[in-house]
Amino acid sequence: MYSLTFSVLFVAFLFLSLAVRFWLGSRQIRHVLAHRNQVPPRFAEKIPQEAHRKAADYTVAKTKFALLSLLVNAAVLVGFTFLGGLQSLSIALLQWLGSPGMVYQLLLIAGFAVISAAIDLPFDYYRQFVLEERFGFNKMTRRLFFADLVKNTLLGAVIGLPLLWVILTLMNGAGDLWWIYAWIVWCGFQLLMLVLFPTVIAPLFNKFTPLTDDALRSRIEALMQRVGFASKGLFVMDGSRRSAHGNAYFSGFGGAKRIVFFDTLLARLTPPEVEAVLAHELGHFKLKHIVKRISVIFAVSLAFLALLGYLKSRIWFYTGLGVTPLPFGSNDAMALILFMLALPIFTFLLSPLSSLTSRKHEFEADAFAVKHTNAPDLVSALVKLYEDNAATLTPDPLHSAFYDSHPPATVRIDRLLASA
Repeated sequence: MYSLTFSVLFVAFLFLSLAVRFWLGSRQIRHVLAHRNQVPPRFAEKIPQEAHRKAADYTVAKTKFALLSLLVNAAVLVGFTFLGGLQSLSIALLQWLGSPGMVYQLLLIAGFAVISAAIDLPFDYYRQFVLEERFGFNKMTRRLFFADLVKNTLLGAVIGLPLLWVILTLMNGAGDLWWIYAWIVWCGFQLLMLVLFPTVIAPLFNKFTPLTDDALRSRIEALMQRVGFASKGLFVMDGSRRSAHGNAYFSGFGGAKRIVFFDTLLARLTPPEVEAVLAHELGHFKLKHIVKRISVIFAVSLAFLALLGYLKSRIWFYTGLGVTPLPFGSNDAMALILFMLALPIFTFLLSPLSSLTSRKHEFEADAFAVKHTNAPDLVSALVKLYEDNAATLTPDPLHSAFYDSHPPATVRIDRLLASA
């Protein structure tokens, strides 16, 4: 009875999420196309008509592709669950290994990951070499694309398998409160990655060189001194190897913080504009946005692990998703996979809460930047970034409220100009 109820709930939420996503996607397409031929008055003198049309076409193309990917992902989800994909993978591994020990559990998760990645690969390839190429953003060679794929796979195995071994060991042998110990391990792992990413992981994929523009360096160092930010260095990343999109960010944790500029960003913006963009990014740090986000992620992860701790011992959780749990041996790996598959379906409608918080932080970071730099410089930089990245200036309001982590361009610029 519980199994059937859970199956019905899962299917209902799956169809609800699909319906909402397609409704929002269709609204976005119609709204962007309806405004394709008219640049918003605020940007009429700064954004060429052709650039505005390109942004509209790029947005529509990405939205259509996302909807197609959504259908495929839903079919894959059903294939893994109700059509017996995970069950067949489990049986095949058991026949090969002979027992459901730790090797079986690790291989079950690894097999699931490899199959999922293989299904995603054609879509990633199309996105990079057709969609991004069509609009002039792709700078990546096919050799680099597959080199990144190999590096990501090896890195995932080197980092992920030991972490999974620890989590699965805790699930099996740490008692009913295993999820508390697993949460501590996971939080420690996340903090370790914040320290290791800028100096160990990121250099595996990109080249980072110290910023050599002395005038820009002096300007940035003066900004950091004004706001009280200490960094391990200012670096330029060769983002142009992969994409024409530009960005700036700081990464790391504690004493490992470093500021990174895409070379494409420095090539496009003036020094005052770069300073304003960086002031915005530093605003996220000084206003504790990053700490707040990490704290929320840690709190939510604790709640989800507690939920997993309850579900993993419930037979209906497995059978309701098309899997027969093993009568002897551990089902922990299967529980992890099923939980990862089901959780996004049941939490999808909470997405606007995350988007709302993120947009609030963006407004606050903009206000911080205006206090320490000039608002017109930030406005000018944002306009250039909107144009260069082909970001639509006319998103559908509901689509934007549901998905977008940043405020719509018109709203954001109007607020900045009002504060100038």
